[in-house]
Amino acid sequence: MTDYLDVNRANWDDRAAAHFASPGYPVSKLAADPSHLSEVVRFDLPLLGSLTNQRGIHLQCHIGTDTVSLARLGADMTGLDFSGKSLEEARRVAELAGAGVRFIQSDVYAAAEVAGSGYDFVYTGVGALIWLPDVARWARTVAALLRPGGRLFIREGHPMLWTLDEEAPGTDLVVKYPYFERSEPLTFTTGGTYVETEVEFAHNTTHEWNHGLGEIITAVLDAGMTVTGLVEHQSVPWEALPGRMREVGDGEWQLIDNPDRLPHTYTLQAIRNTAS
Repeated sequence: MTDYLDVNRANWDDRAAAHFASPGYPVSKLAADPSHLSEVVRFDLPLLGSLTNQRGIHLQCHIGTDTVSLARLGADMTGLDFSGKSLEEARRVAELAGAGVRFIQSDVYAAAEVAGSGYDFVYTGVGALIWLPDVARWARTVAALLRPGGRLFIREGHPMLWTLDEEAPGTDLVVKYPYFERSEPLTFTTGGTYVETEVEFAHNTTHEWNHGLGEIITAVLDAGMTVTGLVEHQSVPWEALPGRMREVGDGEWQLIDNPDRLPHTYTLQAIRNTAS
């Protein structure tokens, strides 16, 4: 696919302003309360540890609410995204929140070229890897961004979650989509978005890829990093399977019926080897 970036960028550009205005993003809370953190980052806190005086980069940062939250934890943050419209809103979020965050527009794979290297940590949030066709190339990019001993922190939708048919009737979980990375993307044309809004969008087509957990871990290892943690979670920060999930607090959702049968998300941590 040579056009996936243009197609996906148009989709995200179209939704950026609506996301900024939606109550589904904590823009007003970040502006009103200098101690407020996004629900996503609050979930990450037990595993994140201290970020004080650390230099971090948030890949695929979208409108920057998580980036600003990381900055509030004491990190010197850079946010990177390929959507110019998203970064316009991210800069507004940072200004309203009084956060000194640097934002850079770039494709993820060019991140080290445009944002430099030597970062103490790379952060990636839920719903990021599915937009990338090559997870091994992504891992090499992460390693290039990090200083020796620097840390990767990613919480992401579990690849089993991405295989499921959202429209399957009843409570059965129906595997419909590939678990493993394929060269050709899954192409969807769907209106709307994942947060509350009344805006209608013009660009509704996306190209997406799944990556198996083994593929992701292997990519990280092959890129010269050592895995230091892998935790699978029983919740996800949006209603991923509409009608079959209940909100369990702090913006997290879980299967209503027997949630133990599905890993909803995972957190992966790794450090760049000093010899890599």
